Amino acid sequence: MTFLEKIKTAFFWKRALMIIIPFFIVLVIISLLFNSFSAIINADIATVMEQNFNQGKWKDFFLTKSFVSVLYGVWITSRNIK
Repeated sequence: MTFLEKIKTAFFWKRALMIIIPFFIVLVIISLLFNSFSAIINADIATVMEQNFNQGKWKDFFLTKSFVSVLYGVWITSRNIK
């Protein structure tokens, strides 16, 4: 079965979402820890918001994580479905 045939099935997308969603959550948590570890340890939510989400930064933050998660999920799923 070719890749294009695989992505046309509902089974493929159900399996892909089972990978994409947890990977996205883990990726967001790891990114927040890398970007704002000291602010998170000090429970300084205002600093975390300023560093990662204010002034339109949230768009780039979530867009890149979403893109990487979808690519990873589709790639892993396509490799595991025969």
